[in-house]
Amino acid sequence: MLIEFPGKDHKDPVSVPIEDIGIVILDNAQLTLSNALLSALQQNCTAVIGCDEKHLPNSLMLPIHAHHAFTEKLYHQIDSSLPLRKNLWQQTVIAKISNQAALLRLLGKDDSKLQYLLRQVKSGDIGNVEGRAAVYYWEQFFENRVSFTRNRDGGYPNAFLNYGYAVLLAIMARALVGSGLLPAFGIHHRNKYNPWCLASDIMEPYRPLVDQVILNIMEEFPEDEKLRPEIKKSILQIPAIDVVIDDKRSPLLVAAQRTTASLAACFEGSSRRILYPLI
Repeated sequence: MLIEFPGKDHKDPVSVPIEDIGIVILDNAQLTLSNALLSALQQNCTAVIGCDEKHLPNSLMLPIHAHHAFTEKLYHQIDSSLPLRKNLWQQTVIAKISNQAALLRLLGKDDSKLQYLLRQVKSGDIGNVEGRAAVYYWEQFFENRVSFTRNRDGGYPNAFLNYGYAVLLAIMARALVGSGLLPAFGIHHRNKYNPWCLASDIMEPYRPLVDQVILNIMEEFPEDEKLRPEIKKSILQIPAIDVVIDDKRSPLLVAAQRTTASLAACFEGSSRRILYPLI
């Protein structure tokens, strides 16, 4: 990929190998891309995120046939049984709460309530333990740092979290299509207005990893409550942070692919376990 900088402030063109690019964020209304570049990015299964006039992510472009056996994988996904999907969601909720508890422990917080709630997660999480755990988690997470209520349209640092989660969603959607799965057909999320239901499902255990990144950024930039370019640049470290799955360390971008490949194996019937990272 060749990047040119037209304008008064002359900069030399920069060349970046397509194979090294997992995500591209388009955050300037004056950007111009060639169709050849977009085609090359899609052939490399690169997620291309567009931003609105407020510089917030509002679109996502992905290839439609990133896996050679896409149709076969898709049939396995669509034909998956309700008991299997409920079991997969139970595993997902347990992994998410486990990571929330681990992060609280790292911060010196009491995680005993989350440990109790972990034992209450049933198939399909019919008791909405995930939601109850989230209430306690957020109460503890920013305690003594900032007055906080988790709300997408809420005040600082919700915008930081939203941006981080948008990057994470793109990573998971990219990994899903790379594994031959359809991001719209979820195991739990069913919102007809959400075209990324499965990505929204599978990203849940990864969210605490993003929360940890955001907390570090808040400590690094204690006076900044706006999504300045420096903040966004720091948030964009998310794909490269190290995570551990089954004692194997890898960048989050690679770990996401392991997670979605294991999910595809569950749909096919060759496995019953999704591989999630643990903090």
